Amino acid sequence: MSYISERRQEERDRRRVEIVDAAEAVYAEVGWDAVTMDQVARGARLSRALVYVYFRDKPDLHFALVERALETLRRRFEAASAGKPTGLDAVEAIGRAYLGFARDLPHYFDACARYQAHAVRDAEPNPNEAACITTGHRVHEVIVASLNRGIADGSIRKDLGDPYLTALSLWAFTHGVIQIAATKSGLMQREGIAVQQFFDHSIAMARRSLQA
Repeated sequence: MSYISERRQEERDRRRVEIVDAAEAVYAEVGWDAVTMDQVARGARLSRALVYVYFRDKPDLHFALVERALETLRRRFEAASAGKPTGLDAVEAIGRAYLGFARDLPHYFDACARYQAHAVRDAEPNPNEAACITTGHRVHEVIVASLNRGIADGSIRKDLGDPYLTALSLWAFTHGVIQIAATKSGLMQREGIAVQQFFDHSIAMARRSLQA
């Protein structure tokens, strides 16, 4: 690649990041349903037409935000699981990291929740959607690695079956716990149940289901 071509690619990459940064800022402030491409263009200090050069529509831009959110989640999972004495402890730490991710970065959790409710219908998804799929696999690989470690060190049952399927099941369980806490916290409080108590109980249940 020539020097001029490299500079042009760097400029394209920089503009793409600026667009995603602007979209994230608006998302965090007003929620995805209220985000408009005009707001994103103003935030990025670009023309609306140029934003559409990078992202064909609002859903396509959402994929870019989801990829960023998933990469952040992957890093949090890796940091949480590192240095834990057993694989079981690492899996529990990952579960708690997911709860923290939803608490600390609610717009990222919302982006992931919307993406996870979306079915991939195209045999060949567009590049931004394909990037989400790839990054999502990397997130699950962190969980699978901790599960395999736990099976090897004897802290996790050996009869759980496919570790990837177990990782998907744990994700579905924890994701549901977070969503129930967000939508039913008032009901739980009337029953005398604090949200943190619900989280701790759920994590303890998941741990017992895995423990050797």
